[in-house]
Amino acid sequence: MQPPKGKHVFGTVKVGEKGQIVIPRDARRIFNIKPGDTLLVLGDEAQGIAIVKDEILKDFLNRMLSMPDTGSDEQEG
Repeated sequence: MQPPKGKHVFGTVKVGEKGQIVIPRDARRIFNIKPGDTLLVLGDEAQGIAIVKDEILKDFLNRMLSMPDTGSDEQEG
């Protein structure tokens, strides 16, 4: 059975003595992860851990900061 398009199962990894894991080669290739890249580790106690390139967060924040201010947060006085 194939996973849905764009979804991947890369297998399992073991956590080493220092808490390190190896990101599978196919995952590194698909997500263009290179040596020296910075990754952001996110966690949700109910759902687990997510690892994303820090560029994703930077792009998101840049988009949020460039959005026009609608003034909806201000209280009328």
